[in-house]
Amino acid sequence: MSVRQKGLLGASAAFLALTSLVAGSFGSLQAVANSKPERKQATLLAQTAQQSLKIIFPSRSDSTDLQTKANAVAAFLSKEVGMPVEALVGDDTAAVEAMRGDKADVAFLSSRPALKAEQLANARLYLAEVRPTYSGKYTYNSVFVVPKDSSLKTLTSGKATLEQLRGKKMAFTSPTSGSGFIFPVGEMVKQKLVPNRDRLDSFFGQVSYGGNYSKALQAVLRGQADVAAVSEYAMNAPYITEAEKNQLRVLYKIPGVPAHGVAIDDDVPTATREKIITAMLKLNEPQNNQMLRNLYNSTELVKINHDAHLKPIREALKNAGVEP
Repeated sequence: MSVRQKGLLGASAAFLALTSLVAGSFGSLQAVANSKPERKQATLLAQTAQQSLKIIFPSRSDSTDLQTKANAVAAFLSKEVGMPVEALVGDDTAAVEAMRGDKADVAFLSSRPALKAEQLANARLYLAEVRPTYSGKYTYNSVFVVPKDSSLKTLTSGKATLEQLRGKKMAFTSPTSGSGFIFPVGEMVKQKLVPNRDRLDSFFGQVSYGGNYSKALQAVLRGQADVAAVSEYAMNAPYITEAEKNQLRVLYKIPGVPAHGVAIDDDVPTATREKIITAMLKLNEPQNNQMLRNLYNSTELVKINHDAHLKPIREALKNAGVEP
């Protein structure tokens, strides 16, 4: 066989192999392409076939006998939505993980866990809670609190007011608290008093964490701290007594902290989601309102825009150098 013939046969074999490979690849690509609509259709069918809802009610320091109260709300929503609704109680982390694992459809969440639920489960906030102790209806203030007789004064500028805290004993609520840490530290970074959350020791004489609002305020009341960072609503019962409140005053306010809200997973069909929102808004009606108040002392739920509502916490996290 000549070299030329060998070349031609080799080329023919290569061509056939290439043709076979392309055909095989095309078939695989076609199979993948065809599987996408099938998966999408399967998802849509699963959504359409949803027969029940699970709602997570995170435990909070001002909530008692929460499971019983949550069950009452779930029973009401079940009638309104037209399907069984199960109430589950857990913390914010458990709520986010449940939504991530498709084990919960709806959750009452504070702003930072709501960002996490968006990131991990593509869930969004549709409603926000209103309390009479919120300055902005569905936003509230993060506040620096000092003893009533403290020499620290509220001055004409935020920077000047906060500069007085240099060398003082500071009690934050916890490193994960929005109004008790993220917003205060973000404000101090914004005012160029500290570069980030890791340099607090270079500004304050002492930094401690109460673990909750009550304990942070108690540190000030007992002289263990000069100032505490908490939510404005923590200046009321059940966090402190009226007598204790009279021994304290607010030195500085940071407005715009997003109120807790109701997040709904993106797996919930649009029609069902709208039914949930409509049903929850009926908790505002006088004959149903006590069920809502019993949960977290909220008086009303209002519709909000997810991105606009959470914008302040995103900015505070960025300023403080903290991940969502």
